[in-house]
Amino acid sequence: MSLLKDKYNGFRENLKKDLGIENNMQVPRIEKIVINISCGRDAVANSKIVNSAVEELEKITGQKAVIAKAKKSIANFKLREGMPIGCFVTLRKERMWSFLDRLNSVALPRVRDFKGISSRAFDGRGNYNLGLKEQIVFPEINYDKVDKLRGMNISICTNAKNDKDARALLTALGLPFRK
Repeated sequence: MSLLKDKYNGFRENLKKDLGIENNMQVPRIEKIVINISCGRDAVANSKIVNSAVEELEKITGQKAVIAKAKKSIANFKLREGMPIGCFVTLRKERMWSFLDRLNSVALPRVRDFKGISSRAFDGRGNYNLGLKEQIVFPEINYDKVDKLRGMNISICTNAKNDKDARALLTALGLPFRK
C-alpha cells in the first residue's frame, strides 16, 4: 500500500471536519489521474516519434499507454483522420497513488525554477490540470536516450463538488501550491 494512500486515510476525518461534511462518502477523494502526451506536428512528419513517446510514458507510469489518433483530417497541417498524434494513460487505484507520490516527492522538486504549482488550474468541478514542459524530471527517463523534450498534461480527477474542496484535498496530500 502506498504511503500517500495511508496519509490520505489518516487525515480523512480532519478533512471531513474542515469542510463541514456529515457523511463519510462525501469526503473528497481522487478518482483517477490521466497523463497525456501530444506529439503534434512532429508526429505527422514521422510516425516513429509517437512510439518513443509511448515508451517514455510507459516507463513513467508503469502501465501500457494508448495511442491517440486524429479524429478529423486537417489539410493545412497534412493531417489525415486516424493518424497517430499522441498517447495517454489513465491511472487508478495503487498505480495512481504511486504516481502521485513520485510526482509530489521526486518529479516536481526537479523542475527548474520551481516555485509551486498554480492554484488557478482547477476546472470548476473539482479537477486539477497540471502541465509539465519536459519528461526528464522523472527519474525513470534516461536523459541520454531522449530524442526530444516533450511536455505532458496531468489531470487529477476528484469527486469533489467544487474547487475549494479539491484544493483542500490536494493541499492535504502535500501538493505544493504557489503562495
